[in-house]
Amino acid sequence: MNDTPSEIQDRYREMIMTRSPSERLTMASHMFAAAKALVVAGIRDGHPDARPEEVEQLVFSRFYGGDFSENQRRVIFSLLAANRPPAPEKK
Repeated sequence: MNDTPSEIQDRYREMIMTRSPSERLTMASHMFAAAKALVVAGIRDGHPDARPEEVEQLVFSRFYGGDFSENQRRVIFSLLAANRPPAPEKK
């Protein structure tokens, strides 16, 4: 859905393009971090007992899951698990 008038879109684009490339990259990075934090919060709310690796898989699925087949996702999940440091021991 796009309900923003084209002249407003054009003005916004002009405003963004006056920023330096590094400023635009920083803005995009902050927006992605905010979106990821919201996704993680939603996942933790719906799955309060999820282990960190499960949360990581669900975040990946939410952002990129539709871009990969089920088999590809399994391989990615196993690679994510292989690269995860071991959880600290509970005392």
